[in-house]
Amino acid sequence: MTPVQTRQRPASLHGTAEAVDLSGPRVSDDMTVEMALSVMAGARVGFLLLCDRDEQITGSVTRTRLAAVRDSAAYTDRLRLRDVLAADGPSGSAPGALALFR
Repeated sequence: MTPVQTRQRPASLHGTAEAVDLSGPRVSDDMTVEMALSVMAGARVGFLLLCDRDEQITGSVTRTRLAAVRDSAAYTDRLRLRDVLAADGPSGSAPGALALFR
């Protein structure tokens, strides 16, 4: 019989009961939107986990959300992922809030 390692994971990054997959690609929240879209395309994934300077996960962002941000009138090439999170609100409850696998 092979031993199995288990570990507890938080139920959600935003305090809800939905399941969270923490095995996705992790990037710094100071990455630009354009670079993040490039990373997603290269890794063939639909979302990225965002980490702060302490390597703690602070949120997530989907390709769909970033494409919408890039296509908006307010977009600039200096826009960072942390700015996208801030615009969506810290609790994830604001309209258009980031959520995993949206």
